[in-house]
Amino acid sequence: MIRMSADAIKLLKPRAFDKSKWMQLPRDVVIGHDVLGQLPAVCQDLKLGESVLLISGAGTMKLAGNTVKTILSAEGYKVKPFLAEEITAPVIKRAEKAAKGADFLIGVGGGRVIDTAKIVSFNLDLPFISVPTAASHDGIASARASVSLSSGHSSLEAQPPVAIIADTGIIASAPHRLLAAGCADVISNYTAILDWELAHRVKGEPVSEYAITLSKMTAEILVKDAHLIKPHQEESAWIVVKALVSSGVAMSIAGSSRPASGGEHKFSHALDKLAPGKALHGESCGIGTIISMYLHGGDWRGIRSSLRIIGAPVTPADVGIDDKVAVEALLMAKTIRPERFTIFDMGLTKESAEKLVRMLYTE
Repeated sequence: MIRMSADAIKLLKPRAFDKSKWMQLPRDVVIGHDVLGQLPAVCQDLKLGESVLLISGAGTMKLAGNTVKTILSAEGYKVKPFLAEEITAPVIKRAEKAAKGADFLIGVGGGRVIDTAKIVSFNLDLPFISVPTAASHDGIASARASVSLSSGHSSLEAQPPVAIIADTGIIASAPHRLLAAGCADVISNYTAILDWELAHRVKGEPVSEYAITLSKMTAEILVKDAHLIKPHQEESAWIVVKALVSSGVAMSIAGSSRPASGGEHKFSHALDKLAPGKALHGESCGIGTIISMYLHGGDWRGIRSSLRIIGAPVTPADVGIDDKVAVEALLMAKTIRPERFTIFDMGLTKESAEKLVRMLYTE
């Protein structure tokens, strides 16, 4: 009698590997001094066509938009300017109408302009190039866009730019507050990752180790180089823009904003609803990161120290927000994107929220 081991008997056909993922990443990234002149070469490299809708704001059109128009027009491109002073549904609709016949879009400006171009690009299935005039948050490279609604700001899934042209001279000339806010947005990756890993343990949410590693490394480098971030220095702009692009790539790898958006971002969106216009997005994320890191049992003092060195706010008072409003924002955070589980969803009470805000002022 011949005996066969159980391993030798294949009762079931091996399951075929059928996993797939579609990652959209910027194809060309140009960062440095006086790089706007490289736009025609980038457009030719990507074979984008000849007709372009240039979306900008009134101020950023004067700062860089007109230069972009002149450079492209000299190379035979048909450039149609469109002013977007705010990012709302009516403005987006007008931009979509203006984009009729365009082969691609270029967003020249800050977060609102870039996000407007991003949404129009997504809705019309047209490629767009991101030309930031400030480095205030990672939206310059990510697939997500923030839109003003009657209920507050809403974060929407769109698509990332096919190219990023970041002129460090222009970005360095912007108010330092914007650069510091961009740094705070990147540093918030620390707690975004911790929240993602928490959701994995508690809720079984899938994670991407590659996205986590890139996001964490980006935050670590910026904290290490915090002393190099100085007002109106192109070297500082260089460091921050690279970090923002890396953060955007991490989100593209993950297929969501999870590597760069956790409870600190929910706190930021809550603050924006309760005290609109007081703090920049990255600023409130930085404050939320200190609180979140404290709850996670991490080095919250180290985070706070880095933010201070960079010149970012570390308390509600630093941005003119009453502590009671910050407490309310902490309690409201769990209602922002409730499907996204974070440390702020672990039963935060009013008493504990008050203690957390007081903690921000302790040395």
